[in-house]
Amino acid sequence: MAAATTLIIGASHAGVQTAASLRDNGYDGRIVMISDEAHLPYHRPPLSKTLAKPGGAALQVLRSARFFEDRRIEFVPDTRIATLAPNERRVVTADGAVIDYDALVLATGARPLVPPIPGRDLDGVMTLRSLDDALRLGEALQGADHVAIIGGGMIGLEFAAVAAGEGRQVTVIEAAPRILGRAVSAETADQLAAEHRRRGVTIVTGDSVLAIEGQTRVSAVVTKAGLRVPADLVLIAVGAIANAELAGDIGIGNREGIQVDTGLATAVPGIYAVGDCAHHPNTHAGASMRIESVQNATDQGRTVAAALTGGKARYTALPWFWSDQYELKLQIAGITQGHDLAVSRRDGPDGRLTVFCFRRGRLVGVESINNARTHMAARRLLGAGMTITAAQAADPDFDIGAAAKLIAAAE
Repeated sequence: MAAATTLIIGASHAGVQTAASLRDNGYDGRIVMISDEAHLPYHRPPLSKTLAKPGGAALQVLRSARFFEDRRIEFVPDTRIATLAPNERRVVTADGAVIDYDALVLATGARPLVPPIPGRDLDGVMTLRSLDDALRLGEALQGADHVAIIGGGMIGLEFAAVAAGEGRQVTVIEAAPRILGRAVSAETADQLAAEHRRRGVTIVTGDSVLAIEGQTRVSAVVTKAGLRVPADLVLIAVGAIANAELAGDIGIGNREGIQVDTGLATAVPGIYAVGDCAHHPNTHAGASMRIESVQNATDQGRTVAAALTGGKARYTALPWFWSDQYELKLQIAGITQGHDLAVSRRDGPDGRLTVFCFRRGRLVGVESINNARTHMAARRLLGAGMTITAAQAADPDFDIGAAAKLIAAAE
């Protein structure tokens, strides 16, 4: 029998998808969704791509207020949870309200990691994770001439593209030997770095930030190698940490995230975790990990909804990602981290880059830039559990799209 009340803590992609899929699956019980933000749930990807521009873009809500009303989803904004009481299947909010549940879904997300850099509390030093962050960042960018970005990951580079496009002098400082070291192959990173430099962005690698200078407002960033980078705006974008403290209080969460099994259930009966906070066994990576992507969030929401309504309850979806930087669209199918061989190929008259990533002789992921056809074919190929050889990947006459069509025809 379906649970009488499902409580969802968190109202971003994973939480909203869980609620929507419950209703789609015929769940007729009570659904309560609690958000610590005052806004309706909204799309996260535009935060670093368009909403952080001066003036910002229009907010894109995930679902309208009417959707929640029609689906009988009780959306509770601007509310924080103080404690979990799993034995009683109850939560207590920060203002003392008590909510009983039969099933609890933790969709608490993640927050920016802020290293203990001296000066990190100065005016003009910011992070980017929420709508309010993006709006503040866009406003600050209007009055900035020099922008320093600490961290050469996806968020930092997407904002670098925004700032450079607005005519600002931009410096990206990355402690690792190259940008995107944890995200993509060296070949893909090199093409993105080259485009940023062509647009006037200075990229510093192999150097970390020693301090952020300023009286009350930031004026410069100083690195361990002795560089002093002028800055009236600093974005710290060195990664994210799971919001797992509530789960940690009851023994199912730590700095790595909220620990779940292949069905996204925690060790506490009746409690699940989805999205950026869920540290799950990933069949495609062959390891447990957190994945921060819209695909992961929505597919995990569907999986838990299925579990709560008697359906398939094992998360096996193929991860995929994207990033927009200038006119370049990076798309990734699969998990390419930890690959031991990368085969790059340039196709078409404009030399669009594709990188096939292998681990122990098996294709584990495909990175492409401005090549949507290859990306979609790779998703179908990898999603079906198929592989190709490194020799095929290197062969300019090998058509991954045709291989994917053969799979589709056999399905």
